[in-house]
Amino acid sequence: MTYQVAVAGASGYAGGEVLRLLADHPQLDVVAAGAHSNAGEFITAVHPHLTSYGSRRFTPTTPEAFAEADLVIMTLPHGQSAALAAQLPADQKIVDLGADHRLEDAAAWEAYYPGPHAGTWTYGLPELPGQREAVAAATRVAATGCYAVATILGLRPLLDSGIASAEDVVVVAASGTTGAGNAPKKHLLASEVMGSISPYKVGAHQHVPEIKQATGAASLSLTPLLAPMPRGIISTVTAKAIGDVTAADVRASLAKAYDGEHFVHFLREGQWPATASTFGTNVAQIQGTVDVDSGRIIVTTAIDNLGKGAAAQVVQCANLMLGLPEAAGLTVNGIAP
Repeated sequence: MTYQVAVAGASGYAGGEVLRLLADHPQLDVVAAGAHSNAGEFITAVHPHLTSYGSRRFTPTTPEAFAEADLVIMTLPHGQSAALAAQLPADQKIVDLGADHRLEDAAAWEAYYPGPHAGTWTYGLPELPGQREAVAAATRVAATGCYAVATILGLRPLLDSGIASAEDVVVVAASGTTGAGNAPKKHLLASEVMGSISPYKVGAHQHVPEIKQATGAASLSLTPLLAPMPRGIISTVTAKAIGDVTAADVRASLAKAYDGEHFVHFLREGQWPATASTFGTNVAQIQGTVDVDSGRIIVTTAIDNLGKGAAAQVVQCANLMLGLPEAAGLTVNGIAP
């Protein structure tokens, strides 16, 4: 059986990646690719790499344009999804890549985002305990933020197994420039980014409450870095060990958490994640150890911010919501060099 899918925000980086994945999906067809300022333009005028959409144009982002869709994927800026979702039929399935419906605590939303809290949908990270079944049963799913995916996958097993303290969790993570969207901004110009790495949103990144909500961390410091690459995220989590924890204990915790998971690859001892190995995939690479000097637990996770951190993740959720094989249209094999 084939299902019809509409994409809101299809002219952005994440939206373009959704279109790329759907072009080769065996059971999902794109019925509408919604855009705002690009509505009416050929899709290949904005995404010249999407050759199979050569005769297709962007549609307006309206409820009418999405009426025929069995499922709507939203890749809109934070704060814009809720208004559109409210105009769609209550039984129409939606996966929202924006932050509008991720947080359970309205006060946490108001501390990091403008505008009122829009309510809470099912959280869309299938690899968390119980979430695969929850996503499959849901009509509305809030996909996970890109930094949050990489950090949650590294941190949650440590807290669940009781080997790490929920207090004083420190995260340093670097992202490619596509994480900032495709709006023209001076600090994202090639001449500004090439040969440089710099922090941003220090001390107040919006993914902090989401990570705490999904992991149970009580205190978390996240320092994001802008890296001179177009795509990819690498997140390094450090946490206080509870008791005498060894590197083998950390590895055992991660191995147990992701045993049998198709898209989370726990690496062999001595091998560490690399963003390049995840490009174009829905894969998270993960590795952990214990620092010999401080005794803190260290876990590093790499993903493609446009893959597992965005477009591939929403396709994974869409597959579950429609009763399709979870890995349909997705790959674990990256592109190298």
